[in-house]
Formats: sequence, structure tokens, C-alpha cells
Amino acid sequence: MDKLIDIVVGARPNFIKVAAIIRELRTKFPEPGNGIRYRLIHTSQHYDNKMSGVFFEELDIPQPDINLNVGHLKSTEQIATIISRYSRVLIESKPDMVIVLGDVNSTVACALATKKTYPDLPLIHVEAGLRCGDRQMPEEINRILTDSISDYFFTTSRRASDNLMNEGVSPGKIFFVGNTMIDTLYTNESRLKQPTFWNTLGLANKGYYVLTLHRQANISSGEILGTLLESVAMAAEGTTVVFPVHPHTEKMIHNFGIEVHPNIVMTDPMGYLEFNYLMKNALAVVTDSGGISEETTIMKVPCITLRDHTERPETCQLGTNLLVGSCNPGNIFDAFDCLRAGKWRMGKDPELWDGKAAERIVDFVAGILRSGKEDKHTIYTLRPKAFGDISYNTIFLN
Repeated sequence: MDKLIDIVVGARPNFIKVAAIIRELRTKFPEPGNGIRYRLIHTSQHYDNKMSGVFFEELDIPQPDINLNVGHLKSTEQIATIISRYSRVLIESKPDMVIVLGDVNSTVACALATKKTYPDLPLIHVEAGLRCGDRQMPEEINRILTDSISDYFFTTSRRASDNLMNEGVSPGKIFFVGNTMIDTLYTNESRLKQPTFWNTLGLANKGYYVLTLHRQANISSGEILGTLLESVAMAAEGTTVVFPVHPHTEKMIHNFGIEVHPNIVMTDPMGYLEFNYLMKNALAVVTDSGGISEETTIMKVPCITLRDHTERPETCQLGTNLLVGSCNPGNIFDAFDCLRAGKWRMGKDPELWDGKAAERIVDFVAGILRSGKEDKHTIYTLRPKAFGDISYNTIFLN
């Protein structure tokens, strides 16, 4: 009999990460009776077509098997509702494993529902171990809570694996597999398409900047949000800044009565293919998103991150990312000056960000489901990375 996996998604970053895993599952287990079935659970944390539906279409993600239809609620209400609704799903039909991804509310809510309903049900966290050290960030709390109750941990970097071991996670449960977001980027790179507004705005390759803002620390204060928008506009010195606006950010701009400078062009949220085309051809990207700093690192596009900390330090140490602070106009101007002087570091690809993370994940998952434990010999070769007197597992496919 086939084993059943629940895979949970809920928000825009999840869709990008899960696309690669589902593609790999379809390839290795194309028909019923081949060993694994999966059930896609969508919480609808992001439910608008521009934030959700278009990603399913563009990234060839199947329609969800179950939609919890949470919709727009405040954070704690959203988490509570997801826990309640997913718990009922689990009681009605128990899977053999649950996979959660990333650090959004859907991630922690479905992890909690899983372990409160069935403590012995294997829970896998994809993109585990990321830490920025700032517990004022809701995402940091989500990461810590999810990792505290997960059974197996798939990490995007050695640093993330080290973080988990420092927190007492058994090294044998930690697997450094790479980054599924980069898998999706490589798969779709040839399909990226020019935005519909490209000619209308008179855009040209390396002739504009891209801006995104959505972190609560940057948009919940009118003074901070206004300062950031004004600083980016002035630092760009008249060059167009394309700003695909998150719906909540747009609401805050309106509520605070902020007048956006004319050289910042606000657009609707964009699909994956158009947005990544826009990033790839930009002079630089200014953002407070962690995921975008990963994609710009692979694209070799300069990234200016409007945060004091990052859970993805490899994008700064190896990649093209620079932290300038959450509200530090001087640093923003300095970063733009560095760009114009041609002094930005081109960077290099982080280890195992090679487009094969989903392949490693699916092979490992199949091993657990077949044997009830890590099938270390028939699926992959393990090469340990020393960490004091212990080691964790880096997965290299045979």
C-alpha cells in the first residue's frame, strides 16, 4: 500500500519551495502503487490570485487536495484557526508523514496541529535551522517553535545545521540538502518573461531598480516606512524604482498618508516568472525579504537588504547581499554609491545550491517511509562534517 505524505503550503514563499519537491515526487512516483502518494494542504494564508493562484499556474503546482480556507485574519487568530482546521483533517485521515516548509504562520500552525494530534507522526521541516537572532520577528518565533517539535530537519546551509545542533538536536536527524527555492529558479530560468508593463515604463536591461517591502518592522510605523521610501527614491537619483506592492504594505502606505516619490513606480503583486525576470535584469534589488536575497545571489544581482539581521548569512558572506539596517538612510545612500562606482561584490553560489535539493529530500523521505528510519545505505552516501565531537549528515546522491 502507498504511504501518504501531507505537504503543507500557505503563503507565497511556500509555493516556490514546494514546486521543486512536487516535481520530484511526480517524477519518482508517477502512478498509484509506486510507494508514495502526497496530499497538498493549502491553508490559504495567502488567498488572493496574485499572491497564490498565479504561482500554482506558473510553477505547475497541482490544485490543493484540501484547502483550509483560512483567509485574512490577525496573526494569532490565523494560527489558531489553522491548528483547529488541520487537526480535523488529520483526525479524519491520518497520513504517514507531514512536511512543512519555511517560517510562515501556516508552517508553525500545521506543525503544532500534527504533534498535538499524533505525537508519533513523523514531522519534517524543510528549511530548518535558520536563525537571525531577532525574536521581535514573527518569522523567527515560527522557526524556533517549528524546529522544537520536528523529527527530521532539512537545512539549506551548514550554518543552519550548526544552529540546530547548538540547540540540542540530534545530529542524525539533521540533513544538509541545499535550497529548493534555487531548484525552482534553475528549473524556470528559461521561462522567465518580460513584465507586461516593461515597454510602458520604458525599462531597459540594468536600467532600473526593484524594491519590495513587507516586514512588520519596516511597515508598521509611518515614520519608518516613509523614511525608507524617501531614502530609496533619493538614493536612486532619478532612476526608476519598480515597486511591486504587497497588499498589506499598500494598505499601510494609504493609512499613513505617505506620498511616494514619482520615480518609485508602484505595481500590483507579480507572478513568479515576471518578477524574477524583473529582478534578473535590474541594476539591484532593495528588499527586506530573505528569500529574494537567495535568488539574487544565484542571479548575481546586487541586493540591498533593509534589515539589521538575516537568517541567511551565506547570502552576505558568499553572495551579493548587503545588510544596511532597517532604517538607516546613510547606509542606503552608501550602498547606492558603491553600486554606481562598480564596486559591488559579484559573489559565488553557496554550497549545494545546485538545483538538486528536492532530489535529495525525496530520496530521504522515501527511505524513512520504507523502513521507518533513515535508510542511510540504499539511498545516499553520507559524508559527515565535523562539529566538535559530533557530526551531521550532508546528503550526496550516489
